[in-house]
Amino acid sequence: MKIKSKILIIAGSDSSGGAGIQADIKTVTSLGCYAMTAITAITSQNTTGVLSILPVSAKNISQQIEFTSKDIKPDAIKIGMLHSTPVIRSVINSLKKININKIILDPVMVAKGGAKLIDSKSIKILRSELIKKVSLITPNIPEAEILSGIQIKNTEDMILASKLLIDMGAKNVLIKGGHNKSKFVIDIFVNKIEIVKFKSKRYKTKNTHGTGCTLSSAIASFYSCGKTLKKSCEMAIKYVNQAISSGPKFGKGNGPINHLNTFIINKKFK
Repeated sequence: MKIKSKILIIAGSDSSGGAGIQADIKTVTSLGCYAMTAITAITSQNTTGVLSILPVSAKNISQQIEFTSKDIKPDAIKIGMLHSTPVIRSVINSLKKININKIILDPVMVAKGGAKLIDSKSIKILRSELIKKVSLITPNIPEAEILSGIQIKNTEDMILASKLLIDMGAKNVLIKGGHNKSKFVIDIFVNKIEIVKFKSKRYKTKNTHGTGCTLSSAIASFYSCGKTLKKSCEMAIKYVNQAISSGPKFGKGNGPINHLNTFIINKKFK
């Protein structure tokens, strides 16, 4: 298989392999792209929860981003866990230096098991500065509530929250609807021009660890290969749904999904 594009992933690690940088690498590789990384934190975790988080210094994160990109320039960037204000500011500065246009931000705030992964000051910087610098932001409902400041109970609230994030400077927003209790999962894609609803089957499973990381990395992969953002979101959602439906059922808690399913990314599309 010929490598189609190069993706730089800026995110924390997951020792259990279901989420974080490990899920990102598996996703990017499964979709035929080349993964590079800048690790922001090292976590000790499994399917039942997070035991510890070891932050990587802001300086070292910047060095990973800039030194890697100086040699192998990425076609797109996926950003995940950013645990502190200095880290967010250093990432913003590094993004300016390497000058990549296609950036997907997954604003990771809380682990599946409930552990908080980012502090309050960092959330403010993310909201006021970072979301303006990226192509797409992909919060789940709890994250969208924190960023927008409103409570989300239905798809109308998801649209309103998306519009509020657009008003704050976001170019495109994809709010993931998995936390809603509806029969189907509705994900909402919004920008200043259009509102698109993606409807998916809801699978009865607790094994959804790493779905957010996987989705944003899949979007970055499709987007880097020339798909539009809307099409990239549509294809990435299908990829994640297949990964959930064929999950390996590992672990005693929220288990991982199956990243070893793929789409053929054609250069020509409608």
